[in-house]
Amino acid sequence: MGATDTTALTLMIVDDDPMMRLGLTAALSQLAGFTIVGEAANGRQGVEQAGRLTPHLVLMDVGMPGMDGIEATQIIKSQLPETRVVMLTSHTDETEIIAALSSGADAYCIKGTDVEALAHAIWVAASGAAYLDPQIAQKVMQNLTPARPKVTGDVGLLSDREREVLELIVEGLSNTEIGQKLFLSPNTIKTYVKGIMNKLVVSDRVQAAVAAVRRGLVE
Repeated sequence: MGATDTTALTLMIVDDDPMMRLGLTAALSQLAGFTIVGEAANGRQGVEQAGRLTPHLVLMDVGMPGMDGIEATQIIKSQLPETRVVMLTSHTDETEIIAALSSGADAYCIKGTDVEALAHAIWVAASGAAYLDPQIAQKVMQNLTPARPKVTGDVGLLSDREREVLELIVEGLSNTEIGQKLFLSPNTIKTYVKGIMNKLVVSDRVQAAVAAVRRGLVE
């Protein structure tokens, strides 16, 4: 089950607000390439249905009764590692953002974003890349105080080009988009990303983005 399949991307929506589920279903069903295969009203139902439906991607709310989206995402990612999860949340509290970033989700969007931006986030996540809503990245940067003792030592950790690539990762750009912006091939960007993750001792792009913000490596 991969994002490069020629068949439509199968989506499942997990949100305790029935109007939100209805709105997302209506909006995304009109876009080519998406098929809504299921809905759930809380995290526990989401985990159960994801196991039964094995969708390509789950749109996951954060604040829900019973089991929240963070716990549900952790379980889904452990049971279905190929299923991508887009966290769709109205929560902008610093602690909840960091918890969401640590849950294993592949993309993070703020509720109220337009459908085109949400569709872009879905496709980025489905392609295997990570996506951070600019509002979330901005909120993290505004509220997380960089670990000052580390900054001096970390400034020389990355090359100027690696820092440039890292800033674009924090903005949520894919390797292809970064390559277009910097006039480099996607393979070259992939090499830079791998080097960045090795130097920051992280295992994925989202962790690299969080580390960059916390260490003050990006402006």
